[in-house]
Amino acid sequence: MNKETYQGTGRRKSSIARVFLNPGKGSFLINGEEYKKYLCRESLAILVNQPLNTVGCTDEYDIIVNVKGGGLTGQAGAVRLGISRALLQANKNHRSLLKTAGYLTRDSRRVERKKYGQPGARKKFQFSKR
Repeated sequence: MNKETYQGTGRRKSSIARVFLNPGKGSFLINGEEYKKYLCRESLAILVNQPLNTVGCTDEYDIIVNVKGGGLTGQAGAVRLGISRALLQANKNHRSLLKTAGYLTRDSRRVERKKYGQPGARKKFQFSKR
């Protein structure tokens, strides 16, 4: 890594993303693919770009992301947190913008486990009086 590389780690559900920001022209690769092609859904592409749009530097950095684990939604959330942390490392003045938008907070929600004697985490079997 050269001296101008900024790194951030993001986690969401069971996904972990390592994000590397290099000053450049705005290329964005996730696991070697263009981010829109990798994420498939437009909503996830928008989610990943939110920190860059908030700070206003969409074309200032080349972004390389290695992400593994979980599904696409968890991976997109992990990438967003990783980008936010890397932007914070690049410029400390972005902290107030990212903090008020809520991009520096890890989303700790996970799927609740299924309980015994029930069909799901909260759902109960149908009650029969007779």
